[in-house]
Amino acid sequence: MDFSSPYREGLPTSSASSSSSKAERRSRSKSLQTSKPSIVMAFFSCVAWLYVAGRLWQDAENRNLLANLLKKNADQRPKVLTVEDKLMVLGCKDLERRIVEAEMELTSAKSQGYLKNQLQQSGSSGKRLLAVIGVYTGFGSRLKRNVFRASWMPKGDALRKLEEKGVVIRFVIGRSPNRGDSLDRTIDEENRLTKDFLILEGHEEAQEELPKKAKFFFSTAIQNWDADFYVKVDENIDLDVDGLIELLESRRHQDSAYIGCMKSGGVITEEGKPWYEPDWWKFGDEKSYFRHAAGSLFILSKNLAHYINVNSVSLKTYAHDDISVGSWMMGLQATYIDDSRLCCSNSKQDKVCSLA
Repeated sequence: MDFSSPYREGLPTSSASSSSSKAERRSRSKSLQTSKPSIVMAFFSCVAWLYVAGRLWQDAENRNLLANLLKKNADQRPKVLTVEDKLMVLGCKDLERRIVEAEMELTSAKSQGYLKNQLQQSGSSGKRLLAVIGVYTGFGSRLKRNVFRASWMPKGDALRKLEEKGVVIRFVIGRSPNRGDSLDRTIDEENRLTKDFLILEGHEEAQEELPKKAKFFFSTAIQNWDADFYVKVDENIDLDVDGLIELLESRRHQDSAYIGCMKSGGVITEEGKPWYEPDWWKFGDEKSYFRHAAGSLFILSKNLAHYINVNSVSLKTYAHDDISVGSWMMGLQATYIDDSRLCCSNSKQDKVCSLA
């Protein structure tokens, strides 16, 4: 009898069972490893779907909002212009055309001598004056004006007698930036007592507006007085009136006269420094001003002042009034007259002006 046979048959059965369990474990481990990437991909797919869906919803909301706005505006806008609307448009165009034509006619009339205030204040005889002298002044300069009235500038009856001889002298001032305030009222009251002001109604009296004051002075002066000469004088100048009259009499029949202490000089290009010129780049590489009369005192003959009056709107101003006037004279056939008697300094010898 062979007893080894059952033992030998049991060995293979145990070995097969062990190997099958190992295969199952390997299969489960492999399935877990392959499922992780799938879960991650599914998560990102859900996030992408939510993002796209959100954007589509937001775009749809924006389209609805824009559609509602367009519909609302379309409802409010008239679809067809009425007859009244068309007449209004045509009326505005016609009014604009008439304004342009009126401005052209006004410029033409001024150039031909038809000036505002046609009744000239040239005295009862109606003859032309020798000169209108404008002395620049400001709101805070009443004490200085009183000093002038007590020294070289006539007042009261003496001022009127000088006008009868052909010379008008006025303090020249603009209006306050706050029109009608105490500054304006003080000047009006002083003028009521002294009657020696030329008030520039269209000019704002301010330091930064000083270059424009020359345009307003010459325009207003020639509209009010018919004279051979128009003289601008700074407020810090003492004047020899008799000497100035003698000088003007000697030039009385000279047209296009631009008279003063002629000078030129370097242009200040650095902002913040005294006499800074914002338009410095227009004066060439040498940065030098052209020849012009010093601003303390200069004189224009009637036709030059008339030119300023007619073209005042289009005349360019620079940082200083003397430079501005000099630039206007460059484009004209002006006769430059350099007179040393008009170079105002501390010395009064052989001068018609001096520093006050």
